[in-house]
Amino acid sequence: MSQAVQALSHRGVQVLILVLTYLLIARFLPLEIHQGLYTISILIKDTLLWILPLTVGCFIAHTICSFHQKAPLFIFCLLLFEALSNLCSVWYAFGCGHMAGSFLPSISMPGGNIEFSTLCSFPFARPCWWSADKGVFAGIIIGCLVGIIPSPRSRAVISYGKATAEWVLTHIFSKMIPLFITGFVARMYQTHLLQSVCTHYGMLIVWLVLFLAVYICLLFFIGSGFKMGLRALKNLLPAGGIAFSSGCSLSTMPWTIEGTSKNLQNPGFAKAIIPATTNIQQIGDCITNTFLCFLIYKQFFGVSPDFFMWLNFSLVYVLARFTTAAVLGGAIFIMLPVYESYLSFNSEMIAIILAFNVILDPLVTSTNVIANGALCRIFERVWLSIGKKTAVPVPISTEE
Repeated sequence: MSQAVQALSHRGVQVLILVLTYLLIARFLPLEIHQGLYTISILIKDTLLWILPLTVGCFIAHTICSFHQKAPLFIFCLLLFEALSNLCSVWYAFGCGHMAGSFLPSISMPGGNIEFSTLCSFPFARPCWWSADKGVFAGIIIGCLVGIIPSPRSRAVISYGKATAEWVLTHIFSKMIPLFITGFVARMYQTHLLQSVCTHYGMLIVWLVLFLAVYICLLFFIGSGFKMGLRALKNLLPAGGIAFSSGCSLSTMPWTIEGTSKNLQNPGFAKAIIPATTNIQQIGDCITNTFLCFLIYKQFFGVSPDFFMWLNFSLVYVLARFTTAAVLGGAIFIMLPVYESYLSFNSEMIAIILAFNVILDPLVTSTNVIANGALCRIFERVWLSIGKKTAVPVPISTEE
């Protein structure tokens, strides 16, 4: 009984039950019910777009100012390393998308003049300047100012804002994910796109698992001094298994630190790096989401994203990763405006990537944890190579 209750509490199971229930009774429902479900999804999305600049600003300001003025070189190297590692994974996904895309046929968009719209919407439009990227830059400026000029009151306000934003994302919006996705499924069903999507996207998971495995092995190969690194991988498999079942990188952190410390010259290094990178350096998320973005874009528009489009997208995407929380249901909502603004995602494309995020969350989270441990070893090698063999400063609080 307890196992059944635990299974029902998993967001992926809830989405599956709700979507299957909808599909079973969809043909018996009047058009207004389908439109009502889609209206709810659009209202949730529009609400997110209104609060995301504040949410993003709070997250990134908290991350930056929490470093204080300790060990500036160490902090700079760590932040630069995290940004570069995320950027490399995004461009790795770009190459993987080109490779896999050549084996996948294009989705033929259904024709016809099918009328399907929302029943209502917000009476006021969101101004174009109120966007997530503005929140990123505001958070960077505020975080730097508070970090340079100590102000306990300002730190308390930022910490409170970050905690509030995280609570809203993970306790309110993440619980709306099943309903959020069902509304978009209703639109796809009514416009006859759902069958086409299911037919063409089955092989994506196979390709994705292969590409994630190759990238993880490459990280351990580099971290082990260009050796096989099987022992290092084995040390992190327990943390990966816990992450797979829990769906949360933060709750897995003690096991991640324990497994990573076995692979380091200085075991204490893991206690400084893992807490600082768990929220930011999420290789599984970066590869999975950008790989899916690439292929969804190609399937819907018939062409691959060009180099300059992907360059703009990748830079904003990497900046946005500094604002996300490694908690189930939090990160995807921050990334949606990035997909809309830089890759021209529409409602159907958002529905697809949301569904894949829920389905693949255990795999993505375990990849985040294992890759984070591998990258910690790589960063230690980089840090030691620049002659910093002294005690490792702790750059960020582990309080979550």
